[in-house]
Amino acid sequence: MDAFWRAGIDAGYRDDGAPGPRTVYGPDYYGGFLLDPDGNSAEAVHTEREDRVLPDGCIDHLWIRVRDPAASRRFYTTIAPHAGLRIGVDEPVRVQMVGEEFSFSLIHDERPLTEHVHLAFPARDDATVRAFHAAALAAGYEDHGSPGERAVYHPGYYGAFVLDPDGHNVEVVNHNR
Repeated sequence: MDAFWRAGIDAGYRDDGAPGPRTVYGPDYYGGFLLDPDGNSAEAVHTEREDRVLPDGCIDHLWIRVRDPAASRRFYTTIAPHAGLRIGVDEPVRVQMVGEEFSFSLIHDERPLTEHVHLAFPARDDATVRAFHAAALAAGYEDHGSPGERAVYHPGYYGAFVLDPDGHNVEVVNHNR
């Protein structure tokens, strides 16, 4: 965590929290934070957790700043069964969505909204891709690409796309490999 933070500072990125304990997140949570050129916070973190262990170098969690966490919660709850998600933290200004080996939070704070995100969730079969798309459209969300093969990515790539309430491109994909 210290080396991550120091390398970022030396490369000209802005400090968003020097390495150190963050007991608000857990008794042994230790992290260092940097800001990317768009003002998004990136963190290297270490914590001993009993619930799951991720290998070094994996994304542990992501925060996406949204206009309306409740509207985002409704969208992600709608697609949750097809995207392998469940709700973790559910607060007025932060909704955490948890997958098998990751989490992301939809937050509303004083910082600018996150823009131009593409989130893709894996599916085990094409039927799940179709069910995701149908559920999102039935709930009134905007189509951004109907279910089908996208051989331009690779043969067998079968995905569908919808837009979340903030215009982020959300996909469920079966790679058929």
